[in-house]
Amino acid sequence: MDFGFSEEQEMLRDAAREFLAGECPMTYVRQMMDDEQGFSDDQWSKLSQLGWTGLIVPEEFGGAGMTMVDMVVVLEEMGKVVMPGPFFASTILGGVAIDLGGSDDQKKRYLPGLATGEVRATLAQVEESGRWDARGVELSASAAGTGFRLQGTKLFVHDAHNADVIVVAARTGEGEDGITLFAIDAAQGTSSRVLKTMDQTRKLCEVEIDVEVGPDAVLGEVGGGWRLLDRINDRAKVALCAEMCGGAQTVLDMSVEYAKVREQFGKPIGSFQAIQHKCADMLVQVESAKSATYHAAWAVSEDVPGAHLAACMAKAYCSDAYREVAGEGIQIHGGIGFTWEHDMHLYFKRAKGSEVTFGDATWNRELVAQVVLDNPESVAAETA
Repeated sequence: MDFGFSEEQEMLRDAAREFLAGECPMTYVRQMMDDEQGFSDDQWSKLSQLGWTGLIVPEEFGGAGMTMVDMVVVLEEMGKVVMPGPFFASTILGGVAIDLGGSDDQKKRYLPGLATGEVRATLAQVEESGRWDARGVELSASAAGTGFRLQGTKLFVHDAHNADVIVVAARTGEGEDGITLFAIDAAQGTSSRVLKTMDQTRKLCEVEIDVEVGPDAVLGEVGGGWRLLDRINDRAKVALCAEMCGGAQTVLDMSVEYAKVREQFGKPIGSFQAIQHKCADMLVQVESAKSATYHAAWAVSEDVPGAHLAACMAKAYCSDAYREVAGEGIQIHGGIGFTWEHDMHLYFKRAKGSEVTFGDATWNRELVAQVVLDNPESVAAETA
């Protein structure tokens, strides 16, 4: 059996690596950290022309109609350079939400623009509690005429200040069946403020919402938002894991290269057993993270029954692996690894930010446990 990527996917990887080497050097990343927008319009235009913004958008709406496995290839390369900008927010969070939950009219309205990069979207789920479960959604969506009035605040919304469309999780009733997703115009009834977070390569926003929308703004069914959000989050976890794998690989490569040239007591530090063991452990974590991510990408692409389990397992492992690999990378580099001038801290900060997004390892292990306890026989069949 062939578990590798296809020739076309490897060509996509090579193209992504070449583009990012020229368009996203560390000088650009550091510049965008201090930039309120967080990316350049020129770079966004170029990657849109490559078709990346429409990579997983169905062909009937102007996209390439490819799968999450193909997207993982691109995102892994983006993770290697800690690429800033709204790509993850627009193509994965907002784009996937509209693709999975949108009506034909909503898809025709938004997806062609998302595919060309002319429209950008994002997803607003988390609130002040910081919870990733259904009880964390408290923003009110009360009846207003034939539609709804949305009132409340969302936090840590990816690139909301750059979005044209925001998919909002709001409460229309009690429990998991009381959550509904809405696609709203970001220019009407919302205001975004960029937050000062640890990882400034990825802009997170506080979004104040007070807007009336018609029934045509509902994604999916009223009260069916949590089931839809589960599927969206599974794909988002896989996409984030791909970024994390790319970042961890770069940290490993940087650490191994440094260990070869940095000398102590007249020898390269890579000749010392303690450093060798650190690098070996990092390699095991990186390769294991990739395996879990690639399997999860296949599972969500095929929409198999075990897709949710695979996504949660991948996120649980990658959350720990990237943070630990980045921490060990700093240790191997010694004093220089703690300096602002060195790039290692950028990867550590991205690792910490990614660790808690869509739940940390502990939360995702809890989700895995729930699946196992609820249906152990099917889990055994899936993993056999």
